[in-house]
Amino acid sequence: MQAQTGHILQGNSAANFSMGGVATGQALDIAGVLNWNPAGIAAFDRSKLSVSAGLFFSTPEVASSVPTPVGTFSGNTTDEKGNSIIPTAAFVFGKEGSKHHAGIHAFGVSGFGVEYPMSETNPITLPQSDGGFGHVFSNYQLMQVGATYAYELSDQFSIGVAPLFNYSALEVRPNPLASPSLTLGYPESDNASALGFGFQAGLYFQSESGFKAGASYKSTQFFGDLSMKNTYLDGSDAGTVNFNLDFPAIYSLGLGYSNDLFDLGVDYRYIDYANTDGFSTTGWTQMAAVAGFGWQSISVVTAGVQFKGISNLPIRAGYTYSQNPVQSETAFFSTSAPAVIEHAFQFGLGYAVSERFAINAGYHYGLAGEVSGQLLSPLLITAVNPYGAVPGSNVTHKMTTSMVLLGVDIAFGK
Repeated sequence: MQAQTGHILQGNSAANFSMGGVATGQALDIAGVLNWNPAGIAAFDRSKLSVSAGLFFSTPEVASSVPTPVGTFSGNTTDEKGNSIIPTAAFVFGKEGSKHHAGIHAFGVSGFGVEYPMSETNPITLPQSDGGFGHVFSNYQLMQVGATYAYELSDQFSIGVAPLFNYSALEVRPNPLASPSLTLGYPESDNASALGFGFQAGLYFQSESGFKAGASYKSTQFFGDLSMKNTYLDGSDAGTVNFNLDFPAIYSLGLGYSNDLFDLGVDYRYIDYANTDGFSTTGWTQMAAVAGFGWQSISVVTAGVQFKGISNLPIRAGYTYSQNPVQSETAFFSTSAPAVIEHAFQFGLGYAVSERFAINAGYHYGLAGEVSGQLLSPLLITAVNPYGAVPGSNVTHKMTTSMVLLGVDIAFGK
């Protein structure tokens, strides 16, 4: 799986993704609201279940070049990793006239992964014996579970809070977080997992005129260390490496407006990678291992519209802009996680089979994004070349993404 706003998915359910992930200030879909603003569940006055699944496609590729005495040696490698299924499940307990609301959810919220085959023409994927990484494989997934409570302070204002519990898993081959052997190169890691925790809190406002607004804060999700057991390519033991990879804090603001024909919304998010363990550090350790991704914090803007002019058939469209967290000077360190999508477009529709049952479908496409830098080597580190950039070299990451989503909503009670 490759996410769009760094390594974080911009939405979750078919309905929420179709509107670009808008939910902080426009409470239309329970899954989107539980993900982005817990106070928004106060907008639902009956119990509701939402279940969705997305089939995710991505096409990462990495190109690199180095100068040689006989000319430039260069090549391009395309990802061969399979598709991913991303699940979403949410339930809100609501009752008309009650000031108390509760909800539970389980979402796949972030991830990354590539599989680049070994190449004889691309410097970065040359065999390790020739100075490359060889066959490159990565797979990172994060599942988040939350229990939400919201209280209506008045007919217009509500507050909400949710403790969050997380599970993450990471597998990397070769593992640049481990120190290499002079003769055997970097080892491969097994699948390592960790548990994490955090919280989310929010405010939501809705007026009788149709204007809405919201704000939320999702704290850093603090994880235990990923304990990765490593093995060299010849099968010998390479020891264990502990790496801490937390989930960044996210600040969100949103505005919305609704009338009989349209629901409109726009969200702004700030994702604080620069102050998150695993992302904040970068460069090489004294033992020639990679210290971290070195991503910068980013701003994300999402906008969505829902047209309700056709009875029982809402039509949705959304756009997402995300800054690129990968910096050019350390792009090499993100070979296993090329989070380079900046512009994404979404559309979808729903069909109300009955008052209690609705089907939703959505489609996402992330335009080709890229970032370029230089190949890096710990052997070339100097005071004026702290990352060990290889003179005259280049590495470029490119990627497009697409996803098809399908979901159902079931309402209960009157």
